[in-house]
Amino acid sequence: MSEQPTPVATAHVTAPYGPLADALKLAEFGTACASNPAQHGVLIEADDTGLTLRTHDWETAVSVTVPTATVTRAGASLLPLAQLTKALKAMVAGETKATAARTTVTLAGDLLTTDHLTVPLRALPVGEFAPAKKPAPVAAYLDAQEFYRQLQRVLPAACTDDTLPVLTAVQTTLEGSTLTLAATDRYRFAVADIPATRTLDHPATTPEHLLTALIPASVLTRIAKHLKTQTGPVAIAFGTPELTLTVGDTTLTIQPREGNPPGCAALFPTTVDTSLTLERATAQRALKKCAALIAASGERGSPVTLRWDDTGTLTLAPRIGEPDDLARIKGMPLTFATLTGPTPTDRELHANPAFLADALAAFDGTDTLTLHLQDPKEGSTTMRPLLLTTNPRPTGGDYRHLLMPVRVS
Repeated sequence: MSEQPTPVATAHVTAPYGPLADALKLAEFGTACASNPAQHGVLIEADDTGLTLRTHDWETAVSVTVPTATVTRAGASLLPLAQLTKALKAMVAGETKATAARTTVTLAGDLLTTDHLTVPLRALPVGEFAPAKKPAPVAAYLDAQEFYRQLQRVLPAACTDDTLPVLTAVQTTLEGSTLTLAATDRYRFAVADIPATRTLDHPATTPEHLLTALIPASVLTRIAKHLKTQTGPVAIAFGTPELTLTVGDTTLTIQPREGNPPGCAALFPTTVDTSLTLERATAQRALKKCAALIAASGERGSPVTLRWDDTGTLTLAPRIGEPDDLARIKGMPLTFATLTGPTPTDRELHANPAFLADALAAFDGTDTLTLHLQDPKEGSTTMRPLLLTTNPRPTGGDYRHLLMPVRVS
């Protein structure tokens, strides 16, 4: 007779409802793409180091420790995450938020208990859960709030069309002491730089100092919600090929996309003909008016026009109506100051209003942003792609955004 596997003892733990519920909410990140019951479950591991919750849906793996938990018996249990979450919430129904948060919850295998109720849950076979690979050594540390801020700037530029999977991801590259995030949907390119502190295992001077992974934007969007309230460092590790982020008691391991996105570096100009600062609040106010007029006209998809007249005055106007109407539209003046090069005259650039709104919003925390312009090609009055940066130089600053112009007949 063949030997039967030794049964795994079930985990027995107690923990306050608040921290346990928060940990389960984070564990949900690792079940979004699950395709079988075991991977829809949460693996509950209890040992002498404490309580750890694990999920893994092949795209994202999550490991969350619960420091406030007490282990009464070491072991492991696999429970349906959705059922456990709903049952926990139901068992503190009717309590104030403060009372619910400190309610003691006991989990003994598949049995869930509070001071008021005890209910069994549907246990899953622990052996059917496929764990994630062990994370690679940490390569660098980032500031959590700076990472969140730059993610919010870059994520809107990622493509949402799943027929172009390479463009639905954010290129995440650690080179030297900088982590660079880059995303594009072919109509705009957003690039952000984040200071990074390299670890002794991965100093910037080693041959493998450039580490990169193409991370799904949908996964980073979910993670950003967690980062919003975090302070302190974020540890980042590059495996083969997984990328791992550790924030406090939570570790997230992400399976990257395959393929090579378009290289953004070659698209961003290093020299320009004119640089000018633009008052962001005025530009946003003008854009809201233009977008509202486009919606009121029913001409969805119409661009807005940045126009310099023959005196060098800059305006923003909606491009709506018949050809004869266009000449009669007067845009809202925008406040700007030329830094280098000549002020443009008789030039215009047509832009997608939603894309321009995202670009202006990305420069949060500053009253002005810098526009960098290249002269039109010979025989044309239309400006070439618009470069926006947080720095007076086209290659400076922690964030840069390239906006492709809309072609009009």
